[in-house]
Amino acid sequence: MSLVIASQMEPDFNRSLEEHPSRPRLISVSEEEPWAAASEADVLLIRPSLAWRQSPQGRPGAWPGRLKWVYSASAGIDFYPPWLLEAPLVTCGRGVASEEIADYVIAAIYAHAKNLEAVTARSREQWVQKPLGRVSGTTVGILGLGAIGNAVGRRAIALGAQVVGVRRSSTVSHIPGISLVSDIRELMAESDHIVVALPATPQTRLLIDDALLSHAKPDAHLINVARGSVLDQEALIRALDSGRLGFATLDVTEPEPLPEGHPLYTHPKVRLTPHISSNYTLVRHRLLDKVTDDLSRFTRGEDPSDIVDPVRGY
Repeated sequence: MSLVIASQMEPDFNRSLEEHPSRPRLISVSEEEPWAAASEADVLLIRPSLAWRQSPQGRPGAWPGRLKWVYSASAGIDFYPPWLLEAPLVTCGRGVASEEIADYVIAAIYAHAKNLEAVTARSREQWVQKPLGRVSGTTVGILGLGAIGNAVGRRAIALGAQVVGVRRSSTVSHIPGISLVSDIRELMAESDHIVVALPATPQTRLLIDDALLSHAKPDAHLINVARGSVLDQEALIRALDSGRLGFATLDVTEPEPLPEGHPLYTHPKVRLTPHISSNYTLVRHRLLDKVTDDLSRFTRGEDPSDIVDPVRGY
């Protein structure tokens, strides 16, 4: 009997998944209660939807039902309730958007360093020589050396930057050329561009606070492509206002979106984008390839990729 997959993904995605050699049967899920499909599916393919954000705090009585596997299309699972991890197996879409997010980071670095718009001459009067910032020869510090952090590191090294990184686990590999430091404060002190690519867990919540920001260079540029919860936004504003930090590029905030009138919208030292760095609509094919490959592994009795550790939370 073929697997029954309950999917929150788009119809085209689901039709492609139906073509897998194992011929799974795809069924739709309720947008209001996607977890309810646990009673009739073997696999639940989910995405971060509003329903999950508003899901019950306590585990629904039928969870995990007949489920054998929960597959999150997103890399992070912080969007989902803790009881999601009570499923027999939970995996995630880690790495699917890492190249796109890394491109965003490099674009942010160049936009800040070169800032061509600020020196564009629109009249003879504005034909004034002004120095541009540099990327080659600067130091890029990366907090979190997962798929995103390593993708950023490869690009930064190719551009002639020095790259330092810090990782939480000694089992996490990193690419040659990234110098590891053991103390986040050391990374903050050395870096011209500080890239935040950590998973959102209880241990990383508000990790970047007043104390940590006090170690940054006064002209440092902080880039957050992780989760808003990792950064104390009030501490960030204090650091920017006091001159203890130079600039911030934020693709994530807490909450999302920020309430109307929040100072990060208009702060002169902040570039704020609406959580778009993953470019997710253009990498659906990569997610489909990953899910298809993992489904092949699963049907052969092998472990799929990127199994979420319930203890670590990622």
